[in-house]
Order: sequence, then structure tokens, then C-alpha cells
Amino acid sequence: MLKDLVKKARSCRRFDNTFLISNDDLKDIIDTARLTPSAANRQPVRFIVANNKAVNEKIFSYIGWAAYLADWKGPAPEEQPSAYIVLYSDMQFTPHLSIDPGIIAQTINLSANEKGLATCIIASFDKNKIKRVVHLEKENEIILIIAVGKAAENVVLEDVGEDGSIKYWRDEDDVHHVPKRKLDDILRFVE
Repeated sequence: MLKDLVKKARSCRRFDNTFLISNDDLKDIIDTARLTPSAANRQPVRFIVANNKAVNEKIFSYIGWAAYLADWKGPAPEEQPSAYIVLYSDMQFTPHLSIDPGIIAQTINLSANEKGLATCIIASFDKNKIKRVVHLEKENEIILIIAVGKAAENVVLEDVGEDGSIKYWRDEDDVHHVPKRKLDDILRFVE
């Protein structure tokens, strides 16, 4: 059921770095994402896959991880993702760029989870440095980076508390808690 997959497909920030993802699985994930709806069917998003430890280490060094966890500097070396998918724009297709990346990123997330993998969709990174690492032409723009790997953390969904905070947090057992707004708080029907 789709709802169960969405509940399971949480942002993951700790991975089993010993787990290797096949290029075929990564290619299949992107093949699924390319089939998503696209505004005016322009299909402006392109993909670069980094599935190489040396390149991944460089990419990792230019990423900001988990802003709400101020004391945490990001995954330890053994917890870093096995691969990255860099979403970028072919700049000749920019008019509807605000719509497509979210659809594609969520599709990658769901497709990866269906394969038993986890992802983290990342928008906090040094674009210019990562462009150099992945050899992206100057005229193209990096939109998002998606970390992919085998999850090495437990993520729990819960209702937003009385204080209204949406900040995710970790408990003393290192379980990652993600508050979600209640349906009744975000939905209304017009009569």
C-alpha cells in the first residue's frame, strides 16, 4: 500500500557504509523517476550518480546535515551513504523548474525504499564545489542531492506535541523522532 511505503520512506541520515548499491539498482531508481509528471512535459532535471567511495567522500565534505540537530556534525565515516544522486538542471529548460524536482526527489525516495534502501534529500550544500567534484558544466545548476544507502538508524513518526514544534530530534537511545502535523490540523473542507 502506498501509504505504508510513504510512512517507511523517511529521511535517513545514518547508513551502513559497507553496503554497496549496484549501478543497475541506481539506474532503475532514476528510470522510475524519469517517468514522473513534468510541468509542460519539459523534463528539465538531469542526473549524475556518484557510486564511488573517493568521489562520495568529496561530496560528503560539502554537505550540511540535519540543521535541527545542532550538536551533530553528520554521519560518521561508517555511517555515510553508499551513493549520491545529484539532480541538476539543463539551464535551457528553467521556466517550470520549481515543480519537477520535488516530484522527482520523492519518486527516487519511494523507489529506493521499495528496494530496501533509504535516502536523504539534501538542499544544504556548496553548489560550486560539488559542481567541480562531479564535473558539471558551468551553465548547469545543481538543484538537490539525494544520499542513498542502507539505513542504519531507526526513524519514528509521531504527532506534533502540545508545544507545536516540528523539529526532529533524537532520544537517549538514538532513535530519530519526526513530528508530523495531525490531519485535522491541516485539512478543511469547503461547504
